[in-house]
Order: sequence, then C-alpha cells, then structure tokens
Amino acid sequence: MLRFDPGEGRIRTARRFDVWEGGGEYNVARGLRRCFGRRTAVVTALVDDEVGRLVEDLVLTGGVDTALVRWVPGDGAGRTVRNGLNFVERGFGVRRSVGVSDRGSTAVSGLRPGDVDWDDLFGRQGVRWFHTGGIFAALSDTTAEVAAEALAAARRHGTVTSYDLNYRPSLWTGRGGAGAAQELNRRLVEHVDVLLGAGLAGLPGNGGDPAERVLADAAANPGLRVVATTHRRVLSASRNDFGAVAWSRPTGLVEGRTLRDVAVLDRIGSGDAFSAGLVHGLLEGAPLQRAVALGVAHGALVMTTPGDSSAASLADVEAVAAAGEASVLR
Repeated sequence: MLRFDPGEGRIRTARRFDVWEGGGEYNVARGLRRCFGRRTAVVTALVDDEVGRLVEDLVLTGGVDTALVRWVPGDGAGRTVRNGLNFVERGFGVRRSVGVSDRGSTAVSGLRPGDVDWDDLFGRQGVRWFHTGGIFAALSDTTAEVAAEALAAARRHGTVTSYDLNYRPSLWTGRGGAGAAQELNRRLVEHVDVLLGAGLAGLPGNGGDPAERVLADAAANPGLRVVATTHRRVLSASRNDFGAVAWSRPTGLVEGRTLRDVAVLDRIGSGDAFSAGLVHGLLEGAPLQRAVALGVAHGALVMTTPGDSSAASLADVEAVAAAGEASVLR
C-alpha cells in the first residue's frame, strides 16, 4: 500500500502528508534487505498508473526486487481496480495511533491461483524462504487460495515458510469476522514452518500470557518448527515496553529480553521488523535466543523512525541486542 503520514499532526486537520510504502509482508522483505543484507523480492499486484509507479519507486529505494510485481491495467477512475492507500497518524502521549485504510478493489486482492508460477520460484529459482500472512490472505477469497497454493508449493520444494497471523478486524467485517479468520488461519498453518504472532487458538493481540500462547500453538500444530510472538506493554502512545517469546522443538521456550520504556516515534511496522530479525537469525543458523534478540532489537529500532519500514543498520541492531542481558532459555 501507499501510506499517507501527517507527521506530528492528525489526519483530520492535515494539509500535507509524507508518503511511504508499506504492508505486513513487504515490511519483512524490506527489513531483511536494507538492514540484514538479504536478497528479497515482493510478489504482489499494482495498477499500472502514477500511484502504482510511485509505490514501485519506493520499493526500489528499499532494495526489494520488483520483478515479480504483476502490473494490472487501470480503468482511469479506480472503479474496478485500484492501488491501496493507508492513512496513519502516529499518536503521542495519551493520543493513540489512528489508521484509516482505503483498500477496496485493489489489484492485489484480485490475485488468483495460477497467476504466479510458484514451482518456478521455489523449484527452479531456489527461493530459500517464503513469508506471507493473515493480511494478504484476508483481502479476498481468491487471495486466501493464492496463499494456500503458495504455501503448498513451498512445502513440496522444501522452501522454509513463515506466516504472520496479523488479524485485522476491518478486513473481516462482513466476511465472517473472527471465526472465519481463525478457520482460514488454521487451514493455512498446516503448510507453515514458522508461525509468528502466536494465538491461533484465539486471536493474536487479544491478551493472555505470550508464553502460554506460543506453547498452545506449538502443541496444537505438530508440523511447526518455530513459534514466536512479540509482546508489549503500552505505557502511552510514546512509551512502550517491547519484548518477545519464541519456541522451537530442539530449544524449548526462549524468552527474549524485554526493552523497558522504549521511546516511540512511530510503532507501525515494529512487529514486522521483529519478524525480519528473527528470520535473518534463523537463516544464518543462529541459536533461537540470538534470533529473538535480533528481532527484538530491530523491532524496537523501527519504532524510533517514521514510516512502516526499517531505517536501522545491522550495526544498530547488534548494539541494541548486545546492550542488555542475554536472552533467557527456560
């Protein structure tokens, strides 16, 4: 999507906006590329108009390969297909963050099974890791089937898969609500190696002890290799405690160090930044506790800069990860 940011102001009184690219799955790919130096690409669809090309330009600036973008002709007025917009104000102190999505009839929501040659990507091109999640799967009935098709193909070719539950109530309004989201996520997770945002039995972000949620998902889904979730305590829109918990079969439960009273400029994208750090650590074969530490450090750093995406360097992440106590294995 294209994010419109009123800076320190409010959407309702703004006279100008900064623009950023963003999206749950894309943010992970960008963080892996810009902070951790991994080669990444985004599989999506955009309308071939000036807005779509602006999104492309921002993605290219982030270093993410756009060769897999599916370009869709526009109708000149956005009646049948358009590019998604997202208006987000950051919040401050007692004023919470506010988001207004404008994403009906987007090009990406029209993706259908067969539109992407997953066997070529995972089999012939040798993609090592595939990441998707509940936001993409919730966009339409067809995107849910595309996610299922992609995850099944990745499993056939031995590509590691990760899935972020990322429940958004607005995407499920009129489509079955929370129950439908749970049913879809349970079906897709059958093909997943790494589950992010634990809480499949309930819904992510709805409270409960994060360690218990992680262990419940691991027990209910024997095919999972890693389960991880962030946890935060919101002191105000400008101050958060931020940490994470993860589990793997060889390691058991790992609780990462919680960063206390983190100053927040813009919290949007911090969960995706955690995922990028965790995935990087797992790709390099690091112990789970180091992967969690990298994720927490990267997530906290993303909260200190505007926009959804990471502006952190690997040196920044290493410094934050090393500044506190080592992760605790229990």
